[in-house]
Amino acid sequence: MFKKAFVTVALTAAAVLTPFSAVQASAQPAPPSAAAVTVYYSTASAPTFRSVIRQGAANWNARVTNVKLVENASAATLTYREGNDSRGSYASTNGHGRGYIFIDYAQAGQYNPTRIAAHETGHALGLPDHYSGPCSELMSGGGPGTSCTVAVPNASEVSRVNSLWANGLASTKSDVWTTTIFDPTLALALAG
Repeated sequence: MFKKAFVTVALTAAAVLTPFSAVQASAQPAPPSAAAVTVYYSTASAPTFRSVIRQGAANWNARVTNVKLVENASAATLTYREGNDSRGSYASTNGHGRGYIFIDYAQAGQYNPTRIAAHETGHALGLPDHYSGPCSELMSGGGPGTSCTVAVPNASEVSRVNSLWANGLASTKSDVWTTTIFDPTLALALAG
């Protein structure tokens, strides 16, 4: 009898208290959602390098959390182009996922093309060149030489991109555009 009475009291208490627990739980603020910003890109003007561009974007997407690169030509704010240019490969971007990236045929024949695509994409995500960096640093570009094939951002680069994109776009200065060149020797020759 005691067990039956105890079970009845316990079930009644659970039925009465459950609605209060649910109300209290729903009154608490939900944790902030950390939805990534989506940057849409197009490879329509760079068909020769489509697969390496996609791989470069996948390398970034696998490591950063606050921004995602998605191929969608009709919504693209970032476009890739290909051709011959005495400056080599470069990015013309505002660092907020807008602009274009040019991949030079000759340079892609010397350097790892996936590294070039991923490096130039790093500029579109807000990162500067660091030519004196080691091969393990993607933003060292062509600085380490033609034997460097690392096409993934290192932990520091990932952290910086996540920080830049933590609140949406990298900055509010959308009118600042820069053009960066992959190969430091070409950059110096053109500057001098």
